[in-house]
Amino acid sequence: MTGGLGQAGGRAWVYGEGVHDEPIDPFNGDPADPAAGLHDPGDDTGLEPLTDVERQDVLEDLADLEIYQALLAPIGVRGLVIECEDCHEPHYFDWDLLRGNLRHLLSSGRPRVHEPAYDPDPDHYVTWDYARGYADGVHDTLTESGEDDTDSPSA
Repeated sequence: MTGGLGQAGGRAWVYGEGVHDEPIDPFNGDPADPAAGLHDPGDDTGLEPLTDVERQDVLEDLADLEIYQALLAPIGVRGLVIECEDCHEPHYFDWDLLRGNLRHLLSSGRPRVHEPAYDPDPDHYVTWDYARGYADGVHDTLTESGEDDTDSPSA
């Protein structure tokens, strides 16, 4: 027997090692790959990096996303729906998937290739505008209740 339990090639197995953030291409190296003739997004050498303003916008979106998830997930909202500019179809993103897409945009300078979700329940997703309005409403309510406390005379 070569190596003991939890070892591969004489090297100890480490939890989480080999885990990928990106999905693994099931056709990688397959001569019958249906996407073989398509442009490889990894070859985008002429792709412009994000400008400082674009980068700041993505960072703000990530910060907003954390707030929206904290407020909306407890009431059953699973994520956000975004109208795709390319295919003009709504795309449903769970919180973690959207967060991963934004982080990918920060690191690579380009959005991920996307597909519409399989049979999502639209009742569990809201738009960015709805999430922003909800967060603003919660903020305003908390601010107003805080002002009421300071206006009352102390005993």
